[in-house]
Amino acid sequence: MANKRDFKKAVEAVGSSVCEEMMTAYYNVKGADKNAIASSIQTILSAIENAKDNANVSFDKGAKAFEDKKEYKKEKNLFFKSLFNKIQAEFAEQLNLAVNNFNKAIPQEAKNLNKETSN
Repeated sequence: MANKRDFKKAVEAVGSSVCEEMMTAYYNVKGADKNAIASSIQTILSAIENAKDNANVSFDKGAKAFEDKKEYKKEKNLFFKSLFNKIQAEFAEQLNLAVNNFNKAIPQEAKNLNKETSN
């Protein structure tokens, strides 16, 4: 990821897109479990906010704590790479959980209809 701002925008875009699809099903799929869909949407909204909040961390050491600027830059880059990999993995885990719960909320006949129209 290029920077915090791009990361936050990407998380927002992915999460919002998934929520939009879930909301469409909430209002348009007959027999869908609306409580389960609402719960899935809430899970995603929480995951978005958690990822964005966790991305607001800064490197807590200054350049003077290292032998030279090269070592400082190296350690700072490793810190952020590790941080964003962790945040991204947690976000993906929550997103997958929400999507799995959402899929359980959709009646089988709606899933079969969707398969037929996509072929």
